[in-house]
Amino acid sequence: MKILLVFPRVEYVPGRKRKGIEPITSLIGEAISLTLPQVAACTPKRHEVTIIDENYEKLNFKEDYDLVGITCLTMNAPRAYEIADRFRSMGTPVVLGGPHPSALPEEAKQHADAVVIGEAELTWPQLLEDFEKGELKPFYKADKPVPPDIIPEPRRDLIKRKYFIDALLVKRGCPNRCEFCTVTSMFNWEIKPIEKVLEEINNISTRDVCIYDQNLTWNMSYTKELLRRLKETNKRWLANGTVNVLGRDDEFLRLAKEANIYYWYIGFESISQKSLDGANKKHNRVEEYESTIKKIKKHGMIINASFIFGFDEDTPDIFDATIKTIEKWDIDMAEFHILTPFPGTRLYDRLKKEGRIVTEEWDKYTTATVVFQPKNMSPQELFEGTRKVAKSFYTIPKIIKRTIKAFKVTKDLSIALFVLLRNLRYRERYKRQFNF
Repeated sequence: MKILLVFPRVEYVPGRKRKGIEPITSLIGEAISLTLPQVAACTPKRHEVTIIDENYEKLNFKEDYDLVGITCLTMNAPRAYEIADRFRSMGTPVVLGGPHPSALPEEAKQHADAVVIGEAELTWPQLLEDFEKGELKPFYKADKPVPPDIIPEPRRDLIKRKYFIDALLVKRGCPNRCEFCTVTSMFNWEIKPIEKVLEEINNISTRDVCIYDQNLTWNMSYTKELLRRLKETNKRWLANGTVNVLGRDDEFLRLAKEANIYYWYIGFESISQKSLDGANKKHNRVEEYESTIKKIKKHGMIINASFIFGFDEDTPDIFDATIKTIEKWDIDMAEFHILTPFPGTRLYDRLKKEGRIVTEEWDKYTTATVVFQPKNMSPQELFEGTRKVAKSFYTIPKIIKRTIKAFKVTKDLSIALFVLLRNLRYRERYKRQFNF
């Protein structure tokens, strides 16, 4: 069979179609996605598979395919449905999967012949077998976790766009239960055998690799052994971690540095402990933030800090307080999000029950649009406050200052250039989303 796998175009500003990729993003690229290459790897070799990332390639509806598979997030679900409807109108069967269809399978089924719920390693091969027999079922969901030792390497050979940074998934899931997070509803806890991880690394050509685990800092005995082995690979690494581990485990930080991890993405989320506790991110302790940042910097690593605004405990003074606080910290880049109740999260279920979700126009679920009624401020105050923080952080003089500091900390010109380009990319994105 000829199978087409599609990742639909993402529009970061609802209702405004991008004429093209932003200049900086075009230069350095979006983060590489392993979702469809992973699905392709689960496809029996007798089938011919094509992957189209619509953010970089034009989708040709005139090409003949036996089956089309589409994965989507919440914010590009409308585009996924549009693509699915068009293929189905031409008589081509469509399968939908990914975070949004997994959270709302009945909705997705209105636009598809079948929906894959959750992870695909066990269900996708069965779906293809049923399809060939003419016995396609409406929904496919694995009745057990995927055994880590059978998870295949992604089909990187099918990714047409070349990236400076490749990606690797070591562990799926996260033991934390943050109310706003989609990871806990989508994935089981699965950990690949270290030898299998190392085999995959040998097939990755780029020097820099991002470890896509939502949280590398759990199951620490495994992770520390992994870091010891990564030291042998002659790669440089980017990873996601939590404040509570990075700030308290000096051995882990030392091993991370020795393994050549140079970048940490950390969900600080808020400078308010009440807001963190309300979101069930109690493992974050605000009083540890500054010392954790200093420890990471002491080890010559850079930090991308994530913040979310709009928690029930947030009041309008949270924005100026955040600006004042983070100006004292030595962070290299930051993401600023408006709290968004994605389907599948406990936050979505709670706000839905409370009648506080004001729209389910999914293309607005970009984390830069207010889609719910905040508790202690107006939607406009939430939008303008987040805009104010992003605009204050991403001025050109501050970007230059952070780039120089990054060079002093890492003593690596390539990492300083990475910091500069990432800052400019965020500035480009936020200017578009928040109109400043």
